[in-house]
Amino acid sequence: MNVTWLVALLSCAISGVAAAQADPAPGFPSKPIRWIVGFTPGASNDVVARTVAARLTEIWGRQIIIDNRPGAGGMIGGELAARAAPDGYTVLLATGGPNIGNPLLSKRPVYRIEDFAYVVIAAATPMVVIVTPSFPAHTPREFVDYLKANPGKVNWASAGVNSTPHVSMAIFTHATGVKLIHVPYKGGAPALIDVVSGQVAGMHTSVATAESQIRARRVRVIAVAGPKRLSSLPDVPTLAEAGVNDAEAPNFYGMAAPARTPPAIVQKLNSGVNQALAQSEVRRRLADLGMEIVGGSPQDAARFVMQEAGRVRKLISAGVLTPE
Repeated sequence: MNVTWLVALLSCAISGVAAAQADPAPGFPSKPIRWIVGFTPGASNDVVARTVAARLTEIWGRQIIIDNRPGAGGMIGGELAARAAPDGYTVLLATGGPNIGNPLLSKRPVYRIEDFAYVVIAAATPMVVIVTPSFPAHTPREFVDYLKANPGKVNWASAGVNSTPHVSMAIFTHATGVKLIHVPYKGGAPALIDVVSGQVAGMHTSVATAESQIRARRVRVIAVAGPKRLSSLPDVPTLAEAGVNDAEAPNFYGMAAPARTPPAIVQKLNSGVNQALAQSEVRRRLADLGMEIVGGSPQDAARFVMQEAGRVRKLISAGVLTPE
């Protein structure tokens, strides 16, 4: 797996500011916008949404209400957004779980990838591998060796079936040949609580979700599942550095509206998010969480989602992931 999952969409904030100079949908928004987050408060998805929403509220003078609807790996929130009126006043925090995992990995999906108009990819970050402090392995190599010596004995949490942490776990087990016991939760935050307490051994997550626990040393970061080390965790090696190849697990955060939302409104939402991403406090906050600003056009966002969907389809074809 190469690094195109991130660099293909990197764009400078100037383009977002330029797009904002012309108003594609005068009068929009005229009332509060509901931004559905399909996971619990405190997870990385929630942090990104709230960070960007605060700036959008300032830009438009209209409140952006974060509506957390956790469960089923983001499917509950995803279905609500997909079925909402296509008027721009209900949007979804787009991530791999609700927008790719659930449509492709559910035997009876309640919505499709195409049921959304993809507005923008706000940020991207690799997942990190964290463990409870008492876990016996301390380096990526020790970690893989321990799992191989104890097949099917280690409980591994995720934010839910078909969520990005679940897919990340599957990528890792396919790359290494290890066997883990998947323990799905209703979001990253409750999963993290059980990693801290030692109820489960660890999980794939983002720095944003585990930030406070990492700083307090209540969890230990074993490795970065990405192409390079994170500036926020400079001493933590990548899995590739330890000889674990093809285990990169990216995560992305964006905005999606119901399909058939008028293009002018999609563009207005896009321009607003790009303006928010151009602000220094937003860039600093996301960088502190190990994220790269992405931005770009709705067309960029749609291409990126379809590219990531293609990766998941290949994993399904290879038998690594099985629709449930």
